[in-house]
Amino acid sequence: MISLYRPGRSPLHRAPAGLKLLALTAVALAMSFIPGTIWTSAVWLGVVVVAYALGGFGLPTLARQLWATRWIVVLMVVTQLIFLTPDAAVANTTRVVAVVMLAGVLTLTTRTEDLIDVLQRLLSPLRRFGVDPWRVGFTLSLTLTLVPVIADFGRRVREAERARGVRLGVRAIVPLLVMSLRHADDVSDAMTARGIA
Repeated sequence: MISLYRPGRSPLHRAPAGLKLLALTAVALAMSFIPGTIWTSAVWLGVVVVAYALGGFGLPTLARQLWATRWIVVLMVVTQLIFLTPDAAVANTTRVVAVVMLAGVLTLTTRTEDLIDVLQRLLSPLRRFGVDPWRVGFTLSLTLTLVPVIADFGRRVREAERARGVRLGVRAIVPLLVMSLRHADDVSDAMTARGIA
């Protein structure tokens, strides 16, 4: 399985996966219920910086993770400025980015297998309602595995553009979509052959 986990000996690496997941949920709920202002936005960004420091990650890792959220920032700010004030747009966008960044440090300091095990244990009481914890965990695991695969497809498309000296722009989504669908078919066939699907 492809994992985002980076081995380390920081306090966050040593903390149990369940505790970290609970802390992330609590912070996300607090962000949802506490009114968003410029000051609370600064606090949430401070929480993110502290979390990355506790994980043993420096500014380069923090900057890379923040850069990865750039399209979320652009999309949210542009759409919210149509209906909200600039302060509200910045506050709402900061909350979402902070949650994404905290989820990022969670995956960087926690093995995927540990997260899946915690999720399966949490969902086990729902068996009586027809929920299969193993299938939910497997689906999440598969999703996490496919994210870097799709990112690699995007890298290949960009390299092909540069090699041919062309710029597809928005049309680059077509080869990316074709590659993704072909990979999905291959995964589906492999799952069927193993009796999973």
